Amino acid sequence: MRYANASARQGVDRILFLGPATLLLFSFFVLPVVVDIGIAFTDMSRNLKVSGVTVENVERMFGGDSRLASVMLVTLGYVLGTLAIFNVTYGLLLALMTTSLPDRMGAFFRAIWFLPRMSPSVVYALLWGWVVAPTDYGLLNQTIGAFGISPLDLKSSAPMLVIILANGFIGASFGMIIFTSAIRSIPQHLFHAARVDGAGGLAIVWHITLPAIRWQLSFVTIYQALALLVSFEYIWLITNGGPFYDTTVYALYVYRRAFENGQYAYGAALSLGLVAVGTIVSLVLWRFFDMKALLQRPRIEVS
Repeated sequence: MRYANASARQGVDRILFLGPATLLLFSFFVLPVVVDIGIAFTDMSRNLKVSGVTVENVERMFGGDSRLASVMLVTLGYVLGTLAIFNVTYGLLLALMTTSLPDRMGAFFRAIWFLPRMSPSVVYALLWGWVVAPTDYGLLNQTIGAFGISPLDLKSSAPMLVIILANGFIGASFGMIIFTSAIRSIPQHLFHAARVDGAGGLAIVWHITLPAIRWQLSFVTIYQALALLVSFEYIWLITNGGPFYDTTVYALYVYRRAFENGQYAYGAALSLGLVAVGTIVSLVLWRFFDMKALLQRPRIEVS
């Protein structure tokens, strides 16, 4: 009897503890996907009318949309370039450099790098518009003009570089904060012992710091890869996906089809493709980084 009461109490506790989170997860993650699936197999357009069920949208994705392949290539270049160069590598360099400084000085430089993330998106985009403006009054052209170099129009000649830089500088701050916290949690006696043994700075980073923050590196890589797949905010504000479709990533292409062209059903089908791509990428990266080991029970029992 006592065992039955304890089991019932545990069941009630689980419902009270997990119930709100489960409800929110279903309402904001599962239900929208279900609704999206339903719309994808209709002919809904700007007037929101549905006259029947169809698979034309799926067929169009897999053969009738000549622009989709180039959009996916642009997305691949954007995600890989921003992730590898800035979100992980540059964020790690910022964390290593600022943690090697005195605490107050390191905190000051981290705060500076975190300012773009704290500023409104429109303000950040306007600043980048001023930096790469093709006129003589653009910040970049003012700088290179002092050295006698002709003005550049990077938004037309190198638009991919512009969106990678704009998203990379703001994305590096996330990795910087995570890596800084991880580096500070490493026991200091490991660094002291390595220096006593004659290890240099690079050797300490390679043999102590990087192995110690392996899980943080894996998490930031997976999280930022998925975030970049679904983000288009700064691209839309800075280049509007142009020139032509040169910086139109998959998520922006979905938005344009659905809300600018009024093709709601086809936009829903495209977003299902984005869900599928995100799921595949997360599973591949999860397996590659062996994240399952992070969730295993500790081998040392503490009594």
